[in-house]
Amino acid sequence: MRTGRVFLFAAAALALLSPSAAVSQSGARAYAVSGQCGGFPKADIGMSPGLCMGRVWQRNAGEGPRMPRTLFRLADDDWLVADLGSWDAGRGAIWRMRVGRDGAVAWTRLLTGLSMPHTMARGPDGRLYVAEMSRIFAFDPARPDAHAAVIEGLPDNRLHENRHPLSAFVFDADGALLVNVGAPSDRCLDARGRPNRATNGDCAERAQQAMVRRYAYLGRDAQGRGRWSREWTAYATGLRNSVAMVRHRSGAVYQGENSVDLNTPERPFDEINRLRPGADYGWPFCTDMSTALPGWTTAEARCARRQSPVSLLPPHAAPLDMLYYDGAMFPELRGRMLMSWHGHRRAAGRIVAIETDAEGAPLTDRPARYAIYPRGSMPYPADAPAPRARVLTPGWNAVRGARPQGSPVGMAVASDGAIWVADDRAAAVLRIARE
Repeated sequence: MRTGRVFLFAAAALALLSPSAAVSQSGARAYAVSGQCGGFPKADIGMSPGLCMGRVWQRNAGEGPRMPRTLFRLADDDWLVADLGSWDAGRGAIWRMRVGRDGAVAWTRLLTGLSMPHTMARGPDGRLYVAEMSRIFAFDPARPDAHAAVIEGLPDNRLHENRHPLSAFVFDADGALLVNVGAPSDRCLDARGRPNRATNGDCAERAQQAMVRRYAYLGRDAQGRGRWSREWTAYATGLRNSVAMVRHRSGAVYQGENSVDLNTPERPFDEINRLRPGADYGWPFCTDMSTALPGWTTAEARCARRQSPVSLLPPHAAPLDMLYYDGAMFPELRGRMLMSWHGHRRAAGRIVAIETDAEGAPLTDRPARYAIYPRGSMPYPADAPAPRARVLTPGWNAVRGARPQGSPVGMAVASDGAIWVADDRAAAVLRIARE
């Protein structure tokens, strides 16, 4: 059910903001700048050698997104930005961002009244597709009033009873839509903390949610617009939240799993999974490689049958975006899997570039360690695969008066190969470039 109408601005207003303007936010959210990074003010973020982070824009009580989540580059090097707005229905928007040669940013609001818009992608028919909380629609940025829903009836969060309402998606090789339908809770427990069981003893929440659904592609209509089946099948199950998904050119589909929230910073580990049709990835019975969660009497047996992760990630890293780098600016990163780690705990606030094989799978090491803030490292389980990665942002922890802890969400590669990043908590758009 959709919970918020789309209102269109007949005349979109442009707002200009110099990237060097002072940010009148609290010190906890503002990025201090000094010097230049590829034509933009250089943000005070510790970067991997040879890299710098430019502050393209940060909200300063003017126009622009309140919670920028994802970025999409248009052919003219303008950008579309999905603005979550808030975690309430009907407060999201799609903005068009134009960056002038002098670095000034102009915002045009194309759509408003959206409910938690997130993923944006080009479809097999050439149109642009956007996922809201409970639907996926297509639209033309040049004519934003000409929009149409292609998938409806996804779970919503009107009563704040759904912990994972975002409808991320990827297009499969055959045009099918693979859509995240996150788990409505953390661990499938009832109000008393007991397992929420179906009549067959399974988690009651797995029948419709905690999965990636597949909507078959039906080809194009007479006007050349893509069509998808209204019926869905379960493509992959036992997935708590598949906001981060990517399809490699080989056809393999990978997912970044946000694991359950236990009361410790050391457990459980997040995951990278290769999604295979019909596979079960273990939620809410298993974490890490094969650790059974308490409360479910069948958990150990289910863990033995689950599809294992191809790699673990640091605990509470919260991967929210994945893409394969193909730009010109960083030839040493070509083919690597870029991931944003959004979580607020000590391992998160990072962007990493993971080495991959011919099918896009992460190359791994055993044993391995992961970095934590403010300094030091922690071990992965000795027998578990860990990603062979370069951390592009090793110094993105919070420093009073200099920067907040990084909260990267969406990433995109610009025509020159620079990596653009949306930080939703700081309401900022950033750019990784050569030093």
